[in-house]
Amino acid sequence: MSENAAKNIMENKICKDAIVSELQKKKVHLFYCLECEELAHNIAAASDHITLQSINWRSFADGFPNLFINNAHEIRGQHVAFLASFSSPAVIFEQISVIYLLPRLFVASFTLVLPFFPTGSFERMEEEGDVATAFTMARIVSNIPISRGGPTSVVIYDIHALQERFYFADQVLPLFETGIPLLTKRLQQLPQNEKIIVAFPDDGAWKRFHKLLDQYPTVVCTKVREGDKRIVRLKEGNPAGCHVVIVDDLVQSGGTLIECQYWQLMEPRR
Repeated sequence: MSENAAKNIMENKICKDAIVSELQKKKVHLFYCLECEELAHNIAAASDHITLQSINWRSFADGFPNLFINNAHEIRGQHVAFLASFSSPAVIFEQISVIYLLPRLFVASFTLVLPFFPTGSFERMEEEGDVATAFTMARIVSNIPISRGGPTSVVIYDIHALQERFYFADQVLPLFETGIPLLTKRLQQLPQNEKIIVAFPDDGAWKRFHKLLDQYPTVVCTKVREGDKRIVRLKEGNPAGCHVVIVDDLVQSGGTLIECQYWQLMEPRR
């Protein structure tokens, strides 16, 4: 099994466990986007309280969505959730169309589960002209119609910056969860867990998560510029002889994680 495959399996399992923990508090009809189909089936298999529902994700000849919610009459008076993935602008519109309709089908409550808030790294303006797209996305999500049970619960895991909670309007109830407790539980089950050290690729990751992982010794890296390149360097801590677990606050290309991993491997030899 490749390193990337193992990483994807671990992330999927942690995400599944976290979502199951949130949804199984009541009987829920779970809809999902195509990208989350496998995750949705894993979630439903883990709890008798979750029933999968389906959507026909079709398109017209011009490419615009032609969508149909199956068994819409059966979810009246029921608790409903939608598992979303806003992985690219191309898939957001069709999902938003479904998300806006589901609460209007006389459901008892509606929950939007968005495991990853994709615009989270663009949450602030540093100079005039910057566009804070995280705020724009929060405004779109904040306009989800109210269901019979009240405002929509928006569940997001490990958002980039906690202050983004204030980007959402009062029409929805944002709930920010973290997978770190599940991660620490997994780490405690590993052999030689007393030799685990947590590495943060930069100060941002350290600020976001170090208080949740204070039971482990830590390594903090930093990014420095050498010519046109940004290179990860060791800032504090010593990973020698330890099992290193890298924890970042946001992963896009994965380049920082790869460089951080390389540095942890090479540092004990220097």
